[in-house]
Amino acid sequence: MNYNRFLIVIFSLFVFVLPLRAQNKDKAIVLKNIFENISKKHNVNFNFIEEEIAIFKLIPPANSFTLQEKLNYISEKTQLKFEFISEKYISVINNQKLDKPLCGYLLDEETKEPIQNATLLVTGTNTYTITNKNGFFELKTKSANTIEISHLNYKSELIQSSFLYVENCPKLYLKNITTALENVIAQTYLTKGITKKSNGTYEIKPKKIGQLPGLTEPDVFQTMQQIPGINATDESISNTSVRGGTHDQNLFLWNGIRLYQTGHFFGLISSLNPNLAHKINIAKNGTSAFYGDGVSSSVLISTHADSIENTKGAIGINLINADFYTKVKTSNKSNIEISGRRSYTDLVTSPTYTNYFNKIFQNTIVTNYFDNQNIKYNSNEDFYFYDFTAQYHQKIKQKTDLFVDILSISNVLDVLQTKTENNLTTSKYSCLEQQTYGVNALLKTDWNVKNSSEISIYASYYNINSENESIENNQIFNQENTILDTGIKLQNSHILSDKFTFLNGYQFNEIGIRNVDIVNTPVFSRKIKEVLKNHALIAELKYRSANDKFNGRIGFRQNYIQEFSTFIFEPRIQLNYKFTPFFQLEIMGESKHQTTSQIVDLQQDFLGIEKRRWTLSNNEDIPIVKSNQASLGFSFNKNNWLLTLENFYKKVDGITSMSQGFQNQFEFVKTSGNYTVYGTEFLIQKQFKPITAWISYTFQENNYDFNTLNPATFSNNFEIKHALKSAIISDFKNIKLAIGAQWFTGRPTTFPSSSTPIYTYPETPTVGYQMPNSSNLEDYFQVNFSGSYAFNMGKKSKLNLGFSIQNVLNNKISVNQHYRINNNTNIVEQVNTSSLERTPNAFLRFTF
Repeated sequence: MNYNRFLIVIFSLFVFVLPLRAQNKDKAIVLKNIFENISKKHNVNFNFIEEEIAIFKLIPPANSFTLQEKLNYISEKTQLKFEFISEKYISVINNQKLDKPLCGYLLDEETKEPIQNATLLVTGTNTYTITNKNGFFELKTKSANTIEISHLNYKSELIQSSFLYVENCPKLYLKNITTALENVIAQTYLTKGITKKSNGTYEIKPKKIGQLPGLTEPDVFQTMQQIPGINATDESISNTSVRGGTHDQNLFLWNGIRLYQTGHFFGLISSLNPNLAHKINIAKNGTSAFYGDGVSSSVLISTHADSIENTKGAIGINLINADFYTKVKTSNKSNIEISGRRSYTDLVTSPTYTNYFNKIFQNTIVTNYFDNQNIKYNSNEDFYFYDFTAQYHQKIKQKTDLFVDILSISNVLDVLQTKTENNLTTSKYSCLEQQTYGVNALLKTDWNVKNSSEISIYASYYNINSENESIENNQIFNQENTILDTGIKLQNSHILSDKFTFLNGYQFNEIGIRNVDIVNTPVFSRKIKEVLKNHALIAELKYRSANDKFNGRIGFRQNYIQEFSTFIFEPRIQLNYKFTPFFQLEIMGESKHQTTSQIVDLQQDFLGIEKRRWTLSNNEDIPIVKSNQASLGFSFNKNNWLLTLENFYKKVDGITSMSQGFQNQFEFVKTSGNYTVYGTEFLIQKQFKPITAWISYTFQENNYDFNTLNPATFSNNFEIKHALKSAIISDFKNIKLAIGAQWFTGRPTTFPSSSTPIYTYPETPTVGYQMPNSSNLEDYFQVNFSGSYAFNMGKKSKLNLGFSIQNVLNNKISVNQHYRINNNTNIVEQVNTSSLERTPNAFLRFTF
């Protein structure tokens, strides 16, 4: 059987399982039909107003009953009264106080707060209503059918229509889905707005987040670096390492669109507007089977609201950029959300920009790091970035939601370099552009209380291109790296019982990557384009015990890579058991793979700034990257004390030496191997209202294994053996303050064996090195501070202002170093990349 037939058969049997509507097994029938049966049996006629009895549905009285017994039975069930006009005519009398629409108030079971925008649907009809800001609802049409109550934040309920057929409008209570379906280990983790959930993930809600040290705004990717086990050894968002992995081993999704560009300023600022996201979920292990790729972690960012929200907006500015956000309610069933952000660094230079510029562009083409010191070099740079998002949300009837999302991200750098030699000035122009465009359409529908489905179609486009005109000669070097990632994803959810939920789905993904290198002298041209198609069948079973002590998820993802005719089976597991209400055990494991990775051909590629390029596995010299991971964790949460401990083991196969950024004797070696990392992550946190204090410690042992290298086994470039992070955060009314520090051991490095080059080939001397990664950089230590104050300008308006200081102590630490031969002195010299110097920032934000 070829793969086409296989996919068609499995796809048909596995995915397109039409949601089954539960059949009504009782014998209750509408009251009108009962009257008709009684009329035939006893030769009588009933006079009634049809609207007054339409609400009633009950089991008919026994046929053996007398006429009076039947009337008494109905009266007992419905409170209706009967009056004999004659022997054959009976008048049905209703309570006049019930002559009103069906109404009520919907409230949160825990907080007793009104629930707005909940839907109440009369099943089997198109009749529905939506609760207002007071939780009040009113149904004009009366029916005996059950009423289904639903809200994305609450557990759906079915009630009998007769429950609302009372003199007053009753109060109904719904259980919040956060407490009903997803338990949490810690409601406040590190700061307000970050939650550690019992399914092993971390949830961040930027709009609710408290202060974090050194941040003026809830930057998505900088925030996640506060979590134990997540670090950036060179302070760059674009080098986020999760449990010893490389940045390209993290899956970043924004509303289903994969992000291949995560940073502005080439890694110092998140590429996403920090004031936009509604919810971010981070998984380091035990990832849902609905997500592939990302052998180190998955970061899922969603701006999809649960309901049609009212019009609101915000504008803000800091010392780098200005931004805006607005959501407009275009109707009761639709709204549009737009956000934008742009730097003004090409117009005005601030101290923050100067320090960021010096940090990111040190030791690159931009900073004129040349050997010949007798020539005068000058450089003028023009840099800016922007991002833009748009979203359309449409409710279709009462059970279906349509979302359309658009994303655009851009970094642009222009460099004019000049040199003066022998009174002759030469000018050369270089440029670098990095762009992302994405679109996603998502359709979600609830077939009934127990069954739902969603389908999404997405596309992500990434491009980085540069032109480098050498100031030393007439060489022009053009480079380009382009990605087009498209796909479709289906997901079905079936609540089998109060304990079990079954989910299944299918995902198709096609990704194409192109790499272009063109040199004018000597003439050289290279163009490589690769395409891979992947099919995945997905199944998950969720369990939650009746006493809420045990919950878990077991799933699998069966992948088929079309071009390689390769099947890859990926099991996933996540288990959580509560020994007591405050002590929990957590077990997680997963197998994952990815076919995309970033490699470095030359350190000066793309002006030496974003030197990495994306490439696809070819199943030969660039293998498929595969990982297996397991972890065992414990948590204790009582009396505002939180302690978490997690031990993990991870092995990643199929990595290439070019993806690891070697700058030693293996810099130009092309081979493949694996790395193994194991370690412990510990956190202790105490809340003294309104203060939260915490400290975390991470230990890692992370080693490579490359069979063709000598030695084969040595420390991983991204190993941080010991790391400490701490913070004290105050959230008192309108004032927020945070101070924190982080320390970690320096990353592995390789020292030269001598300051004299090796002249194996006289024309091309090389640096002689000691054993790879046998030494370490100096330890890293940084203290950060931030604060903000909120002015209430009205019921819905607020003015926030604040500031931050990164690296308060102004420590100058080497975060990377490599060695090269100085052409003037013919000795080996050390090139250091330093940490960000003391950097202030300030912001002003108005929300309305």
